[in-house]
Amino acid sequence: MGQLKSKVKPFEISKWEIKEAWEEVKANKGAPGVDQQSIEDFEKDLSGNLYKVWNRMSSGSYFPPPVRAVEIPKTHGTGMRMLGIPAVSDRVAQTVVARYLVRRVDPVFHPDSYGYRPGRSALDAVEKCRERCWKRAWVVEFDIARFFDSVPWDLLVKAVEAHTDAVWVKLYVRRWLAAPLVMPDGSLRHRERGTPQGNAA
Repeated sequence: MGQLKSKVKPFEISKWEIKEAWEEVKANKGAPGVDQQSIEDFEKDLSGNLYKVWNRMSSGSYFPPPVRAVEIPKTHGTGMRMLGIPAVSDRVAQTVVARYLVRRVDPVFHPDSYGYRPGRSALDAVEKCRERCWKRAWVVEFDIARFFDSVPWDLLVKAVEAHTDAVWVKLYVRRWLAAPLVMPDGSLRHRERGTPQGNAA
């Protein structure tokens, strides 16, 4: 990957971070985004594709493509939920930012927080519940209806700003929030709040 950091780019983003983000994206597999480029297609010109992501992110010129929206049946209950599938290159860029934020945010999370955290899973949460069932005779369960569809962007950006002053992180978080959805019928939907489930950012 050549030199690790650029001396002429406005944002200091390591090429190794891009490469490690790619390894995570590849391991997670996933479907193609709006550009129909699969993981395998991206890998055919891996060096060139990773360089493009790094070059654009470190120069401030990275703009995410629209997110492909796919309707899938809800696992519990009736109805459908919308899943957002970013392009492979966009997943790499999102993973760079996610990894940066995780290093800063994960240490302040509550020990009993399991969602979207590295090295933790739903099964870990279930195991903790099983332990507690032997100690307590009550359970509290709640769910925020349509949470991902209604997240106010200003509050989300404020939460990011509370943990970093890195201009590039805040810049790309804002751009990802505003990326439109390509609906299953091919129409483009612009949003003013919420974030599609399935995004890394």
